[in-house]
Amino acid sequence: MRRLLLSCLFFATTLWADTRVPASQAEISLSFAPLVKEAAPAVVNIYAKRITRVSRRTPFMNDPFFDRFFENFGQPEPRVQNSLGSGVILSSDGIVVSNYHVVGMATEISVVLTDRREYSARVLLGDEDSDLAILQLEGVQDLPHLSLRNSDTVEVGELVLAIGNPFGVGQTVSSGIVSGLARSGGTNGGGRGYFIQTDAPINPGNSGGALIDVTGELIGINTRILSRSGGSNGIGFAIPANLVAAFVDQAQQGNTVFERPWAGLAGQTVDAEMAAMLALPRPGGIIISGVHEASPFAQSGFAVGDVIIEVDGVTVNSPSEMVYHMSVAGEGEEVRVMRVRDGTPEIVQVSLMRAPDDPSRNTTVMTEQTVLPGLSVEQINPAVLAELGLPIESTGVVVADPGPYGTRVGLRRGDVIQRVDGGTVDVPADVEQSLVRRNNRAIRMTLLRGQRRITLRF
Repeated sequence: MRRLLLSCLFFATTLWADTRVPASQAEISLSFAPLVKEAAPAVVNIYAKRITRVSRRTPFMNDPFFDRFFENFGQPEPRVQNSLGSGVILSSDGIVVSNYHVVGMATEISVVLTDRREYSARVLLGDEDSDLAILQLEGVQDLPHLSLRNSDTVEVGELVLAIGNPFGVGQTVSSGIVSGLARSGGTNGGGRGYFIQTDAPINPGNSGGALIDVTGELIGINTRILSRSGGSNGIGFAIPANLVAAFVDQAQQGNTVFERPWAGLAGQTVDAEMAAMLALPRPGGIIISGVHEASPFAQSGFAVGDVIIEVDGVTVNSPSEMVYHMSVAGEGEEVRVMRVRDGTPEIVQVSLMRAPDDPSRNTTVMTEQTVLPGLSVEQINPAVLAELGLPIESTGVVVADPGPYGTRVGLRRGDVIQRVDGGTVDVPADVEQSLVRRNNRAIRMTLLRGQRRITLRF
């Protein structure tokens, strides 16, 4: 009986503890509501329209006899595509950041504020690789906006809020924590590189929305999710605020294309086995496997076999992390790079620069006298390497635009042409001469696509 009375007393005490009236003003105010009330007006809904041209297909396409009867059937038709996403106001005069996959190539952009005011917008600067776009709202002033936090100070475990417009249902807020840093994964969106990971629920439509800390500062732009179903599984990715700041700076300087410094390096993450071979105390960093002779790192004395540990005091463990920190620093700046050579660490100053467009790329477009009219090829130089993401050891001639006929035979942008009909290709003129029309001849073309060697016959 005594044991029963004690159990009842314990249950009553526990129940009272769970349902008691708050004892102080601080406990009453323990809510995200004031934070959301302050930050939410700076997060907007974005509606974008783009016109694409879609070709109708016929089962007789590429048939040598029937194809001529369907000459006009496959003409591209204009089609309007609509996209829905979110954005964040960063200045009182209407500078807005969003994702490139929301507004990229849009012909019409409408931005709707939480108070239902609607404005048209134009893209100042966009970059598909980073999946960021900077917009300017037309005819606005004194708008609510968020300030950017130094995202290098963000730590795993911090409380965060994600604000956006998922599924087009209207603005919503979800809470979570920073669950990881320096992530490079995700399935939706075009961004690549360096992300803040959060478990705050993010769904389609949240793209371009705000990830804020408990002081209301912007630490990232929600951009991607990791999901097989397309819905939130608690793994979302945000582009760090420091990269957003670099984009805003370049947009305000008048750039329409984001200019990122060129590394001119090839490398890979140092794992445990490599660390033991290199006599490093622990795995980490990037071991250099290739250096372009025009690279700023080559000019600072870096060589194959060197290990890069830090950039400006921040540890880097992958090439994408290093490129991110270089992009944040910006072209023309100097960064302090810690390298390890023969087991000895040292700090080396590297002056960041864009990839030189030298020697001339000598862009050549095939004429009607060739079998692939419209095919555009270029001489490979550092600028072309950077633009097309080619391996740094690539040389010779690359496809800049396959054109309508090049696409049909299987050519792609970025293919490095090595030989045509057995003849070596060193300059664009070699390709043009090899493709001059001659009666009833088959052509064989050897090319490199990434690390694969491919032969096309047509």
